[in-house]
Amino acid sequence: MSANVGTADRIIRAILGIVLIIAPLLNMPAIWSNAYYAYGSMTLGVILIATALFRFCPLYRLVGLSTCRIT
Repeated sequence: MSANVGTADRIIRAILGIVLIIAPLLNMPAIWSNAYYAYGSMTLGVILIATALFRFCPLYRLVGLSTCRIT
């Protein structure tokens, strides 16, 4: 499992992941009043944070993409 997520990509993923976890908890906007959307958003947020921490994205591997300069 080699790193395929670069620094800028990691920062964007981490920030977006935090927003997707916190927004349903604050119910801002009201679209997250539906439980399916709220849990889906939080799950996606956790996945984004995990890929940022591990510097590895399985979807990037499938497509053959890498934003990391170090291989």
